[in-house]
Amino acid sequence: MEIRTIGQVSRSIAIATCAQLPDGDTDDAVLADALVDAGFEPAVLAWSDPAVDWAGFAATVIRSTWDYTARRAEFLAWAEAVPRLHNPIEVVRGNSDKRYLAGLAATGIPIVPTEFFAPDEPVRLPDAEEFVLKPSVGAGSRGAGRFTAAEADAALAHAAGLQAAGRTVLAQPYLAEVDTAGETALIFIDGSFSHAIRKAPLLEPGRVLGIGPDDHLYLPETITAREPSPDELAVAEAVVARVSGDQPLLYARIDLLPSPDGPRVIELELTEPSLFLSFDERAATRLAGAIANRVEQPAVERSAAGRSG
Repeated sequence: MEIRTIGQVSRSIAIATCAQLPDGDTDDAVLADALVDAGFEPAVLAWSDPAVDWAGFAATVIRSTWDYTARRAEFLAWAEAVPRLHNPIEVVRGNSDKRYLAGLAATGIPIVPTEFFAPDEPVRLPDAEEFVLKPSVGAGSRGAGRFTAAEADAALAHAAGLQAAGRTVLAQPYLAEVDTAGETALIFIDGSFSHAIRKAPLLEPGRVLGIGPDDHLYLPETITAREPSPDELAVAEAVVARVSGDQPLLYARIDLLPSPDGPRVIELELTEPSLFLSFDERAATRLAGAIANRVEQPAVERSAAGRSG
């Protein structure tokens, strides 16, 4: 495609999706409209399309790339090769496998108790009345199963199937408080809290979403707006502070579950999370503005460097 520039700054922004969603999802459409309002030309493109010249864009923003879980190595190779990627490759590499939860726990962040079992390791089921088994590389609850203690055989069979497919198994107790309170997802844009939503309980006993290439990308969710509690906001802000480097991340979503001991991190979404932009009237504008700052600031710095010579 033709790349339009104003001065020396390209105004074309790539919104990366997957081949199953060639036009992206609702979030992508909302973001694209906000980018147009900010004077940019967005293009929604499948990350796996070999015909795309990613180097021609002022920025590539990872959004609905939800098929990567079945081909993570290929996805990471793509991300490594894309210049001006957001979030950046070093973040994507670490966050695209939920084993990052162990690192969070080691820094004192309260997480849902989690164990990991590589394909060649025997699986120990959580000592809980109900528990969840899922792949450590996953999105949209694909491959997640909820089991009771009485369903140990079925649970181990599910774990064996994941391991046979080369997946590391993640095991967590099921926190029953979610059945009434739901899950809270806090969205941060450019390092600052933007808005939050409530997810209704999702995992049904005995229901497992497949992980094959022909399976659905995600389970349908019931989403409503939510005001986070002070404790939830404090935990989420602590997580964002832990993962931020020299520059705040373009976006982050921290998913929390309630527990008798307070909110606990169930997932830290830095790769391709739904940001539920339509649940806050300013969220898309904030995100488009943060993208604009990343596009335009390097050009300003290059211009200043040129004048100083």
